[in-house]
Amino acid sequence: MKVLKFGGKSLSNGEGLNKVITIITDKVNQGEEIAIVVSARGNATDELEEILGIAAINGDYKPLFEDFKTYQQSDFTEVDLSKEFSVLEKLFEGVSLIGDYSKKIKDQILSKGELISAKLLTAILIKNGVNAKFADSRELIKTDSKFGDAQPLEQISKKNVIQFFKQNNETVNIITGFIGSNTNNDTTTLGRNGSNYTASLIANYLDAEELQNYTHVDGIYTANPELVTDAKKIDFLSFNEANEIANFGATILHAKTIIPLLEKNIPLRILNTFNHENKGTLIRSNASKEGIKTLSVLENVSLVNLEGRGLLGKTGVDARIFRVMGDNNISVSIISQGSSERGIGLVVDADKATLAMIELEKEFENDFYSKDVNRITITDDVSVISIIGQDLSTFHKPYTALIKNKIVPILFNNTVTGKNVSLVVKKSQLNRALNVIHGEIFGVSKKINIAIFGHGLVGGTLINQILESAATIEKRKDIKLNVFAIANSKNVLLNKNGVTPNWRNEIQNNGFSYTIEDVIAYANEHHLENLIAIDNTASATFVENYIPLIESSFDLISSNKVANTLSYSFYKKLRKVLADNQKSYLYETNVGAGLPLIDTIKLLHLSGENITKIKGVFSGTLSYLFNNFSAKDVPFSDILKEAIDNGYTEPDPREDLCGNDVGRKLLILARELDLQNEFEEIEIQNLIPEHLREGSASEFLTKLKEFDPIYTAIKENQAPNHVLRYIGELSGDLQGDKGNLEVKLVSVPSDTALGGLKGSDSFFEIYTESYGDRPIVIQGAGAGSAVTARGVFGDILRLSDKG
Repeated sequence: MKVLKFGGKSLSNGEGLNKVITIITDKVNQGEEIAIVVSARGNATDELEEILGIAAINGDYKPLFEDFKTYQQSDFTEVDLSKEFSVLEKLFEGVSLIGDYSKKIKDQILSKGELISAKLLTAILIKNGVNAKFADSRELIKTDSKFGDAQPLEQISKKNVIQFFKQNNETVNIITGFIGSNTNNDTTTLGRNGSNYTASLIANYLDAEELQNYTHVDGIYTANPELVTDAKKIDFLSFNEANEIANFGATILHAKTIIPLLEKNIPLRILNTFNHENKGTLIRSNASKEGIKTLSVLENVSLVNLEGRGLLGKTGVDARIFRVMGDNNISVSIISQGSSERGIGLVVDADKATLAMIELEKEFENDFYSKDVNRITITDDVSVISIIGQDLSTFHKPYTALIKNKIVPILFNNTVTGKNVSLVVKKSQLNRALNVIHGEIFGVSKKINIAIFGHGLVGGTLINQILESAATIEKRKDIKLNVFAIANSKNVLLNKNGVTPNWRNEIQNNGFSYTIEDVIAYANEHHLENLIAIDNTASATFVENYIPLIESSFDLISSNKVANTLSYSFYKKLRKVLADNQKSYLYETNVGAGLPLIDTIKLLHLSGENITKIKGVFSGTLSYLFNNFSAKDVPFSDILKEAIDNGYTEPDPREDLCGNDVGRKLLILARELDLQNEFEEIEIQNLIPEHLREGSASEFLTKLKEFDPIYTAIKENQAPNHVLRYIGELSGDLQGDKGNLEVKLVSVPSDTALGGLKGSDSFFEIYTESYGDRPIVIQGAGAGSAVTARGVFGDILRLSDKG
């Protein structure tokens, strides 16, 4: 025989009840021997409890009661439920008159939900040709008299069940879950989720082949799918694992359910009424393999903290605590002792926390006087995440991921087996914490949530590169790149599920004005983890947002050079905030666009290599200008106009020609070597004749020919076989506090590596003590939106791979 248990949602009006009828009739038609245990239909138990509460304060409960009756009777007017409704009416009326009720009365009222459910289902099945029989479990399950949470009397209950099924072995018995009766035949209930317990007991007494628990989900998941979208269904669990899951809050299981099944080695299968072709999760004696199974959550709990110097190493403290808890019927989910804080933390139900604190204060009254206990406090708004199957040897991985996302557990503990770890976190951080841990330990794609500021040439190209490559990267690297925010200086587009390729139209139609706090608040509201903010602006103002972003758990990537070339004091402050918050800041494209220059210098410096000089062509625009001017017999103004027309320069070419951009890039490299130079200390040769440095850009563009006599003379005065190059050079004592930074136009032999530069390539020579006169040379495309965007993309992947 198989025992089938159907939950309240399964038995709700419409699709649910119809599916249940189909499942039962199919099994009967296939010749299966089955017994059915039912919960109250829909939300009947909660509704009855609400009506009871209103009646107890002499409130107008009757409209709610009428709604209850209407739903429960529904379209099945031929089913006689008048007896149950009449009893409820009298009980509610009595409670309303007295203004109070006992637990005994409450059990009588709540029991009617299951009685109505079983009666109705039996009648419908009979109408559909099934030989069904209503079975009132009050006549079968005998209990003690602890109303609200009664315990079955095993011997008599077992005898009753076996006798009943012997007498009714030709019918499909429809049994009320949740309820029983004491030896005086007073109605009792088995506590919340008691219908599961009833089904488990029936299966045990009848030595059932399997207990099938039909719910509204496909089985047990690696986490609650409502909280973690990437949660996966678990095919097999052991009873021990299921018991741990039940103890730590999985609402689909009741802890008491497992023991009767374990005694007889009866498998439990969790199935979906609404998808009954699915095989669900099978719980049996042995799991298919060891390892982490699922994340369970306990909510509606509080943390009670005892702190004091006398708690450390003092014998009997735990015994005193548990005696207080036991005497006051307070269940402790977790206890953890921290020697550094000299404290003990207890996780209890939120509604019992105040009582726990008061009773502990009484118990430890003398310890307060001796200063052995300093204080007892309550921390509300916490949740417990339990990692079922987590071995402490690998716990550092999810723990590190939590810290990276600025989630610091308040308390953690592990079971004696060392195979389950529980964390207490702030309730506001629960969703994000679950997603972070789940992504780390279950091998699902690690989700990286990206906010991109600036969607011009570089930013727009980057967004399209990410969207085009995202599927391939997820498949190859298990990293899911999710661009949830795109912004310019005025508007932002937000989508927690990621923007689409149509993002330009969407930001135009759906974008709205914002502050950086709006983006941060959106990420927090939607519990987005692994946050990266990307600055593709050229704005000095936007840099002011870096610190609030870092403090809100964002890593930073920037193609904007401003932050690294402001005052040295800001440079150090930014690094301190990064270190304090354990966040990263990558800016490979600040110098050399997509070339691996900054990374190379960082690694050399970090390894202790003595870098003696860095020299190179830092600007792709000026590289193009002087490479072509040196190679062609044409005026300088023609080459400059060609660069302007091809979009190689800034709208005002003087921003390139003044040399400040090269100076900023050189300063960034100097600071990578821990030099404390300021921008004002750089010697920069301005390529613009002094009389052309003022005025508007349009006016400047009419006077380009005034460059010609100056640069023709410079070109003609070179030594033979020499060419012009505009370079940045860092030299001097690079082990000291400051180096010599120069930006200048030089003449070099055409047969050298620098002299042979072509097109708009950037070129860098890194001289070190170990390499001597032979520098490390890095050369390649040093400009262009596609190259720069690809460099930023590389920084995204570097950050995504960390941790």
